[in-house]
Amino acid sequence: MENIRSRLKFGNKGDDVKLRKRKSQLYSKESESALNDGGLRVRVVVFCLVFRLINCLLVQTSFVPDEYWQALEVSHRMVFNVTYGYQTWEWQEGIRGYSYPLLFAFIYKILHFLSYDSVYLLIWLPRISQALLAAFADIKFFFLIRTLQSPDVANCTFFCHLCSWFSWYCCTRTLTNSLETTLTYLALSYFPLPGSKQHSSNTYLTLVALAVVCRPTALIVWFPLLMYHFCQEENKLRIITHSYIPIGAVAVVISTLIDCIFYEKLTLVQLNFLKFNIFHGVADFYGSHPWHWYLTQGFPVIIGPHLPLFLHGCTLAFKKYKVLLAAVVWTIIVYSFLPHKEFRFIYPVLPFCMVFCGISLASLKEWRRAAAFVLLLSNLTVALYTGLVHQRGTLDVVSHIQTLCDTSSSSTPPDVLFLMPCHSTPFYSHVHCPMKMRFLECPPDLGKEAYVDEADSFYDDPLLWLRKSFPYKSSLPTHLVLFDVLETEISVFLKGNNLVRTAEIFHTHFPEGRVGGSIFIYERH
Repeated sequence: MENIRSRLKFGNKGDDVKLRKRKSQLYSKESESALNDGGLRVRVVVFCLVFRLINCLLVQTSFVPDEYWQALEVSHRMVFNVTYGYQTWEWQEGIRGYSYPLLFAFIYKILHFLSYDSVYLLIWLPRISQALLAAFADIKFFFLIRTLQSPDVANCTFFCHLCSWFSWYCCTRTLTNSLETTLTYLALSYFPLPGSKQHSSNTYLTLVALAVVCRPTALIVWFPLLMYHFCQEENKLRIITHSYIPIGAVAVVISTLIDCIFYEKLTLVQLNFLKFNIFHGVADFYGSHPWHWYLTQGFPVIIGPHLPLFLHGCTLAFKKYKVLLAAVVWTIIVYSFLPHKEFRFIYPVLPFCMVFCGISLASLKEWRRAAAFVLLLSNLTVALYTGLVHQRGTLDVVSHIQTLCDTSSSSTPPDVLFLMPCHSTPFYSHVHCPMKMRFLECPPDLGKEAYVDEADSFYDDPLLWLRKSFPYKSSLPTHLVLFDVLETEISVFLKGNNLVRTAEIFHTHFPEGRVGGSIFIYERH
């Protein structure tokens, strides 16, 4: 050892040779110190909270009926009154679990207890709670990628994640898909990815189990990752007996207990979900698409302007993150076999895609600023348009109807009929008073006697349906709500019964089929 020391000294014995520091992350403590930087942590937390709250406030449009009818409407009926409200056929047949609506029912119960159950708070507090969960997922994702990649690549990945127009559009909505994706971000933070320093099998498995309870199809997304984890474990029997089975069993037992309490009978929601949607093909009732729809439309739309970066990133990081790419490909393939397809079904693959997008953006070097600017501008344009303009009329019209709850200025109690495709608007969760309201029902044919699709019957011959349903003027509702495309067909009925248009509300620039560009409110005089 002394000989080695002597060779490293020249001239003055006090002057030691200074060895060059390695830049490699493998030998550097830079990444580790950044994770322990309290100032950075505070800045990230504050930024994510503010960002998602602004995100929440700037999404004022409707997406799909499930964000109301499978969440807020159920929660409202659980807390306030079972004598009014409406349960869709899914709740009558027991294919939906109460675990997710219970989150919002808890918020509603607190508001009711404090006598602060105003319509404004009932609408926005569930959305804000969803935004806070999304912000927490953002924070965990940021610190995950700081452990996986260099700070430069991590920043690019987080930028790509925040830019996603579809995440902006969906993550603060009260959809099971939104919570499923949030839980996917959180579970990924504890998954044993190559290079991860904070993985925990029991934690990520618990989060996956919660996602499956929330939406059973979450198992499709996580199946490749669960298999990867299983193959990587040396003691495979232990991971099955100490993690997979106990965590899965506890999740199923707790969710079943909750469902049995609220259904007031033994109900196995996960089994019913598979029976109706997979084996009986009930989901086909709501439309079917060609097998290639996710490849040609679904995936390109949800990933949006990130698509070139994703494809490029796959070529750069295929070997390191092949398990994430496998999860994306597997999910798209499996969902492609199901006839009924929707954009939101594959929303949970976006966290995996953002890893590849960030690697691609970081590799562009001199083109990075230009690419980031185009990415931000294109996503921002779509996010603001879809969040503030497209399909906002169905929410605005219910806000207008809600003003009818104050009956002090009218001698006749309001009676509202929505002549629109079924479940076009929210219902009592956005009105919060026992006003008489009804809409055209459209349950699927489950083989029951006297089955009628009221919506189809109406649209087959609107005038005939109205004349049969309201043979006398005294039986007419006080208000009719309809899309502008229907007005011409029933104009004779409207004029003959002294129904006068009192409001016109913008809905969309892209009317399609039975959905018009504007919504009209007609009032009986």
